Amino acid sequence: MAQERILIVEDEPNILELVAYNLEKEGWSVLKAANGNQGWELIQNEHPDLVLLDLMLPGMDGMEVCRRTRENAATRGIPIIMLTAKSEEVDRVMGLEIGADDYVTKPFSPRELVARIRAVLRRVERLPGDEAKEVFELGPIRIDMRQHKVTVNGKPVELTPKEFDLLHLLVSHPGRAFSREFLLEHLWGYEFFGDTRTVDVHVRRLRQKIEEDPANPHWLETVRGVGYRMLEEGE
Repeated sequence: MAQERILIVEDEPNILELVAYNLEKEGWSVLKAANGNQGWELIQNEHPDLVLLDLMLPGMDGMEVCRRTRENAATRGIPIIMLTAKSEEVDRVMGLEIGADDYVTKPFSPRELVARIRAVLRRVERLPGDEAKEVFELGPIRIDMRQHKVTVNGKPVELTPKEFDLLHLLVSHPGRAFSREFLLEHLWGYEFFGDTRTVDVHVRRLRQKIEEDPANPHWLETVRGVGYRMLEEGE
């Protein structure tokens, strides 16, 4: 089985080498880029299995690299973890808004980073009874698991890998309310140290793509004090 390849885009040599060492120790193959332009070139030419992307980079910054990756049909499905020294919420949310699957704030422990990478690489585990089902439909939403495609009212909708996983979980269990903590642990594979903002950002992005009026959602409902659920047809 081929090694999964991870691209590290980081301009600080010490961090780049430390991260590369720890990832190679875990059995992953590593690609390296010291600036955004090199990173974007490798993303296009090498199609890595995951990108660790620093936010503050010389030349093209991490936000722009992420944006281009998501806008390009050939690369939009590549998972991205933002690696940044910025800890302000606005920076984290902005990264998630333009398509990052997760973020890690410096300083971080190699063990935490490895756990985040494994979580992002792992596809959502189907609950009992889902294994043989390839198509899920709810109202105008149709999810084809085999083709990894989503349509709304017959029109294709482009989702990031994590958005796809989140929508699949909600649509495959209509009427069930999921807490933010459950969604984080089930889809991201780790506890988010009390910060559930990433779930809210992904839900907001999903609503923009599947709802007629995202400000007044008809399908993806907020359950006050709990989390989110997908309404059943007829509700």
